[in-house]
Amino acid sequence: MVGASLAAGLAGSGRRVLLVESVSFGAHSQPSFDERTTALGNASRRIFESLGVWGAIAPEAAAIRAIHVSEAGGFGFSRLRAEEQGIEAFGYVAANRRIGAALWSRLGACSDLLLRVPASAREVEIAPEGVRFGISDGSAGGERVVTRLLVAADGAQSQIRTAAGIEAAVEDYDQVAVVANVAADRPHAGVAYERFTAQGPLAVLPLYDGTLAVIWACRPQRASELLSLDEGAYLGQLQRQFGWRAGRFVRASRRGSYPLKLTRAATTVGTRTVLIGNAAQALHPVAGQGFNLGLRDAATLAEVIAAAPGDAGAPELLQRFAAWRARDRRGVVGFTDGLVKLFADTRTGVGLLRNLGLLLFDLAPPAKSALARVSAGFGGPTPRLARGLPVQRV
Repeated sequence: MVGASLAAGLAGSGRRVLLVESVSFGAHSQPSFDERTTALGNASRRIFESLGVWGAIAPEAAAIRAIHVSEAGGFGFSRLRAEEQGIEAFGYVAANRRIGAALWSRLGACSDLLLRVPASAREVEIAPEGVRFGISDGSAGGERVVTRLLVAADGAQSQIRTAAGIEAAVEDYDQVAVVANVAADRPHAGVAYERFTAQGPLAVLPLYDGTLAVIWACRPQRASELLSLDEGAYLGQLQRQFGWRAGRFVRASRRGSYPLKLTRAATTVGTRTVLIGNAAQALHPVAGQGFNLGLRDAATLAEVIAAAPGDAGAPELLQRFAAWRARDRRGVVGFTDGLVKLFADTRTGVGLLRNLGLLLFDLAPPAKSALARVSAGFGGPTPRLARGLPVQRV
């Protein structure tokens, strides 16, 4: 989704853009545009508005009008309401497949964009004077490409990152996210829940059709148990762990799962190479910041490339992008990683302090206002697309 967003942002910029996508949109095996959901902050909504795709996403996006944070077995909780912050919503929850459909439709209308789908890059050769690689699409001989800039938006296991010789640190949280859509016996009223448990956070998010997206982080063995349960047993386990704030859970979709790790590239730029999205940093889903951070990567890179004359892969241009993104990247990574580790801390007295902190936060309007601004980023220049402005073309 991040790579497609960058391509859409560069449409009409005067740059020649080639997008290589390994799996066709709509294919069952498509790893990005699948049935998982994404929480989009208001900055991301504005970026999608600027790209001309929000109109196609909005009808199937549920507004988050309130947030409820609690810890299982504790007395503390915090509540935030969008109206108290003078905004319509803290963000919106949409299915990745809907976001993908909107982006794919937009890309299909871009006359200056070359698409190679399904295809993959092979034999990548990166040198100071340019990048050469082949495109493998099943045809005899394939196609050779020469480019000034190669953008890696190919996920946490990025092959382009490896080809560029950029190392990445991986920290395993020893957690697996079990995801499903669940129906309850009462309306969700736009409330998003984050409930911290001994094994990991449990998020329950509103969906446009009245159902709820459940992202349940737990230890691998527990995840295997949850995946093996029948629907009724799973709903019973979920009810016991989450409680009754969202009502009685009455139906669940097919469950899926994915391991949770923090992956951080040592740098976001290399010789004629830029990393964005999960290729640069793959985060724990707590607080729903990962895609929003990656989308700001794409919006900033589109602005830097479109506004700079000449060589799109010039070292000074890439360093400008890296500097612009450094503070936001560092802040979001630290925020999400810190949350996971804070609520996993079992030392004597830490749980009491956490619950007191939640209660104090609930009584502190300035702290709530600060948290409400998290979806806009943790500092650095705000991309033009996030301000509702098009990228500037030289």
